[in-house]
Amino acid sequence: MDGIIQNKIFDEIDIGDTASVEHMLTQKDIQLFAVMSGDVNPAHLDEEYARSDMFHEIIAHGMWGGSLISTVLGTQLPGPGTIYLGQTFRFLKPVGIGDTVTARVTVKEKDEKKKRLILDCVCLNQDGKEVITGEAEVIAPTEKVKRKQIRLPEIEFKDEECPHHHQAICMVHGLEPLKTAVVHPADAVSLRGAVEATEDGIIEAVLVGPEDKIRAVAEEENIDLSPYTIIPTPHSHAAAEMAVQMVHEGKVEALMKGKLHTDELMLAVMDKQKGLRTGRRMSHVAMLDIPKFPRPLYVTDAAINIQPNLTQKVDIVQNAIDLFLAVNKTVPRVALLSAVETVNQDIPSTLDATALCKMAERGQITGALLDGPLAFDNAISEEAADIKGIRSQVAGKADILVVPDLESGNILFKQLVLLSGAHMAGIVMGAQVPIILTSRASSAIARKASCALALLTVRDSKGQKQGTECHHDTAPNVVEGGW
Repeated sequence: MDGIIQNKIFDEIDIGDTASVEHMLTQKDIQLFAVMSGDVNPAHLDEEYARSDMFHEIIAHGMWGGSLISTVLGTQLPGPGTIYLGQTFRFLKPVGIGDTVTARVTVKEKDEKKKRLILDCVCLNQDGKEVITGEAEVIAPTEKVKRKQIRLPEIEFKDEECPHHHQAICMVHGLEPLKTAVVHPADAVSLRGAVEATEDGIIEAVLVGPEDKIRAVAEEENIDLSPYTIIPTPHSHAAAEMAVQMVHEGKVEALMKGKLHTDELMLAVMDKQKGLRTGRRMSHVAMLDIPKFPRPLYVTDAAINIQPNLTQKVDIVQNAIDLFLAVNKTVPRVALLSAVETVNQDIPSTLDATALCKMAERGQITGALLDGPLAFDNAISEEAADIKGIRSQVAGKADILVVPDLESGNILFKQLVLLSGAHMAGIVMGAQVPIILTSRASSAIARKASCALALLTVRDSKGQKQGTECHHDTAPNVVEGGW
């Protein structure tokens, strides 16, 4: 009966009785077995390695096939109540992804006194060839069991955490590290973030701030500071000013925020006489890595410009385009967000969006495809755009979202982080050097990705080629009760 599991007691079993299960091997079977067992042998998980191995393809763990035999014994013959005493295996052929394996057990001997069974075991592939043979010894149940089959939880296989951030980190492989002034790294998060990015070869951290505080944090966190230069300053404000001065002196190529408020750092950066201003408006560009979203989503500006005017938005858009091009080398699709997708004189952001699109047509904004005004759903969902009858090269396919003002951008950004599980990497563009803004809530991978973005922008401006190798393979994250 469907949904019922029952056994065969010892007295019901005859020599020659047989039972079997059939299962086609998938990559998820292999990954799940690796997660469960901890066996991360590259022959089972690393496609590149497997191609050079003797079988030239990824193969199943040997005990995956053995587990199918255990399934037959525990669910069919004898079934519930069986006590497993012993098992032998001989592994004759590999099982690859797509192979269908039939595991069969056949009763060979019965011991009436001890209620024991000896069973021949075999696993056959779809061609009828033996891949595993062996023999099992069990104690058969003597009492009948008939139970409703327990429904197993659904298992969700999540993609590698932050694949787009990992990709950005991979792209800096082989590039010269970015000499970076880390401003006031006087807490564990900022100091460790700088050290980890340095150890990965993304930046070369120069620590600027109160030396006693930095060393106290390092001692508490067991961080060796001997490889690092410390530029002592009395407090965070002085650290920001010193870091800016180091840029002017050519000693560093980027700034990285430590334990100080963003506005304190930016005050030194934006100083009209001593700061790092250029002819371009400064703005923050966030690269969001969102679970289940197929591409990185760039959002600007949710951190610097409170209520930018049209002229300022031109620079904000161009800054985001420049960062995207430094990382991706493809033409980005830029969505100019508003509450609606039609022009409305009572909603200023729709007028700005219209003007920005025309400015792009006239070459005042370069390097991207622009469209707007677009509502958020029409910008990222092709289905939503189709329902509204919007036909453009950007609608539903946006790479960059330009928000109307800081208030709406901040709300959107925090919604994506808190409700959608997004991770944010980001930098300030438009200054003489990139400025890496990190927060206490940033994950380690997001902090490294922010450093990678800064490195890519600097090296791109100097014409250095990006790296291509990536070695961030991880076992999949498995979540019970996926949805």
